[in-house]
Amino acid sequence: MVASEAPAKERARAYAALSGSSLAPGSARALVRAAITEWTGLGLPGAEHLTDRLADDALLVVSELVTNAVVHAGTDVQLECRLEGDDQDTAALLVEVSDHHPSRAPRGSEPETPQDTPEYGRGLRLVGALSEAWGITYRTGRKTVWARLPAGGCEAGDQIEAYAGEHALARGLRVAEILAPEPPPGQEARERGSRGAQDPHDPGGGSGDLRDWQDLRDWRERYEDCDGRDGRDGSWLGRGALSFLAEASDLLAGQLDEDLVAALAGQLIVPRLADWCAVWLEDEATAGGWSGGAGAGGPRLARVWHGSENRIEELRRALEKDTPHPSDPLRAGPSDYPWPGEALGDAPGEPGSALAYRLVAGGRPLGTLVIGRSGSAGFPDEITGLVEDLSRRVALAIGAARQYARQATISAVLQRGLLPGAVAEIPGVRSALVYEPYDKGGPSGDFYDLFPAGDGRWCFAVGDVQGKGPEAAVVIGLARPWLRLLAREGYRVADVLDRLNQLLLDDATEAADAAARALVAAGARPTPPGDGPQTRFLSLLYGELVPFDGGVRCTVASAGHPLPLLLGAGGEVHTAAQPQTLLGVVEDATYTSETFELRSGDTLLCVTDGVTERRSGSRQFDDGDGLAAALAGCAGLDAELIAERIKRLVHEFGARPPADDLALLVLQAD
Repeated sequence: MVASEAPAKERARAYAALSGSSLAPGSARALVRAAITEWTGLGLPGAEHLTDRLADDALLVVSELVTNAVVHAGTDVQLECRLEGDDQDTAALLVEVSDHHPSRAPRGSEPETPQDTPEYGRGLRLVGALSEAWGITYRTGRKTVWARLPAGGCEAGDQIEAYAGEHALARGLRVAEILAPEPPPGQEARERGSRGAQDPHDPGGGSGDLRDWQDLRDWRERYEDCDGRDGRDGSWLGRGALSFLAEASDLLAGQLDEDLVAALAGQLIVPRLADWCAVWLEDEATAGGWSGGAGAGGPRLARVWHGSENRIEELRRALEKDTPHPSDPLRAGPSDYPWPGEALGDAPGEPGSALAYRLVAGGRPLGTLVIGRSGSAGFPDEITGLVEDLSRRVALAIGAARQYARQATISAVLQRGLLPGAVAEIPGVRSALVYEPYDKGGPSGDFYDLFPAGDGRWCFAVGDVQGKGPEAAVVIGLARPWLRLLAREGYRVADVLDRLNQLLLDDATEAADAAARALVAAGARPTPPGDGPQTRFLSLLYGELVPFDGGVRCTVASAGHPLPLLLGAGGEVHTAAQPQTLLGVVEDATYTSETFELRSGDTLLCVTDGVTERRSGSRQFDDGDGLAAALAGCAGLDAELIAERIKRLVHEFGARPPADDLALLVLQAD
């Protein structure tokens, strides 16, 4: 947050604590960008010296330092940016990035292998080139990398040129203010004002900051004969392309669908870097070879993008007939691809150039990216280098999206196995269920069941496991089958809870013993108290229903769970069970149950704490018997309408969506 209170020195300070994730660099850039804009708008001392170049340099330095901290330290990150000095000679931006792993040094200048370039920060050489001074400060449990960027810039042109040259980002051609052309070696770089990089929220090539965007063919005709020289002063010296790649990385990394990644790749490339673009994706089940016969049908053409929309379908049909077959998927750099001139409406013999880039992540081939450009000049080195760098990011994003899809599929299959396919229909009882897991991509901690137990009995359960994800799935996977087994063996409600409690305790003891043996076998030190396997707690509302002429006999017990509420036909509401301890906590616990009758129109409401503890500021939904009051207002409604009304009231209670799993079961006697 940017401080906005007096005095001025405090206002000229921006600070944020960032999670150690891939989103941190983008958040850090947004913070610094907002801070500089605010300081300039407030007219703080020294803010008049914050030039566009200084702002661009600060964004790059922040991006590099935060990326290094996230990748190499792996902890949460603290960012601070301050405006110092109040005249041209003393004004500067001071950037500090701290992590909590002092033993891990920031990445320096180690070489990268061309076959598998890691998506790390680009090292401290860029920071050193853009900064007047920089350094590393070590404190107990903390490491801070800082850099001071003077308002007047630093004499580091040669360093920046060499740095950009190593990554093939630019050697002359101006590309609509998002490329950062580097003059040929020996050419003096004279600074000139520049605008920002592409707006990451405008992937389709809209206006953003590119206010003087010219048609692709206009700048091509202007610079084709420049023999690699763009004729301008080389003002960005590598900054624009680096910013473009950083923003593109953030945009791609936020996508969880591989087809959307392919679509964004096309929008990032066309028309800025090429006339058209196509992305093929390998079938994940058969990927491994690069020939069209490697799998059933070979790669699929996921996306085609052209600067002229009326050419897209014809181009797609032509490209589908010519799947790329790179002979060596691990060879660095692009390979030639046949020019589909007829599909583009070119006259016979009209030249064009197309290049195919392998999309490889973690040594696994994921697909192919093809770019095309009409004309005889082909692609200059700065374009091919930039697209190669971008293609690595596209591959990483596709790999991440596929990993997410695999995990989501596993979670969905697991979730289906943890919950009943359908709830049983009980003679003389209407039932309604609401189940809303908080995390749609992972197993929920809430579960329910309603099943026949034999001998004219039906049983129901609503439970909530401590925690979520795989650990919760383990507990539910234990509890639901045992509930059904014990019920069908004829055990009473209280006896079922007694035995389930002992089962959870025994399972936790076995897990702790296994973990201890594994630690001893590995020669590890004993685990401190509280750091080992935890007891698996379970809150459970469990009951049995036995229909008879004129009603239903209900026996119910609550183990650490929100108590069930009974709504009478006349609108009165009261609890239908006594509170008891959680399952899996107390050895040899003895549980009790209550029995009552549901007569025509009587309703039993069972919920999880996602209902009772729904928050609105400091208040909870069940404060002041809020749930009982809501149920009393449902008098005269049938089971389905009661369930829908309670769900609606819970959602409307807070301005934000619920932050916990939500489950409720309504049982109503006919």
